[in-house]
Amino acid sequence: MALLPFRPSRSKRFEKLVQPHLQAMYRFAFRLAGQQQDAEDLVQDVIVKLYPRLDELESIDQLRPWLNRVLYRHFIDQVRRKRRQSDRPLSEVVDAENQSAYMESFASDDAGPEALVDSSRLGPVLDQVMATLAPDQRTLIMLHDVDGWRQEDIAEILDIPLGTVKSRLHRCRAALREKLQRELEPFSGIGRVKE
Repeated sequence: MALLPFRPSRSKRFEKLVQPHLQAMYRFAFRLAGQQQDAEDLVQDVIVKLYPRLDELESIDQLRPWLNRVLYRHFIDQVRRKRRQSDRPLSEVVDAENQSAYMESFASDDAGPEALVDSSRLGPVLDQVMATLAPDQRTLIMLHDVDGWRQEDIAEILDIPLGTVKSRLHRCRAALREKLQRELEPFSGIGRVKE
């Protein structure tokens, strides 16, 4: 009687395949979403979507870039979905009892003018300016300049040509530089009062 080869359970195979990439996926999701809870939800959604596709996952040579590409596309889908939702009247989105709680979820946590007066104001201003960039611009800056990803890897994850990554990165940095100058030097265009 021939023995059949032992094959671990589906969940063990999936865990062994995905577990080494979870931290990198979370860091990437945090860069995209900007908040811990949203990043955790994003990673969880992707993992749940990928579980039924175990056979496909096992056939992928370089799993990390592929997982990050799936994560990025899922994030973009969520952003588009939220945009479509925000175009509807509030009464269609949330019932009357929960409208105030829903509106409070969009409350701003901006530090305001006091953050600009603080001597260590660059960090908060940089965070504020980064938040004004479009999600794809913010993602590109964070991946390359903060996380140190190679442009080739970014091109593969975002599924765009390398030349496009380079030109977008150049435009993103220029936009970031201009916005930072405006925030850090609000009166630079005004001449000084002469005695």
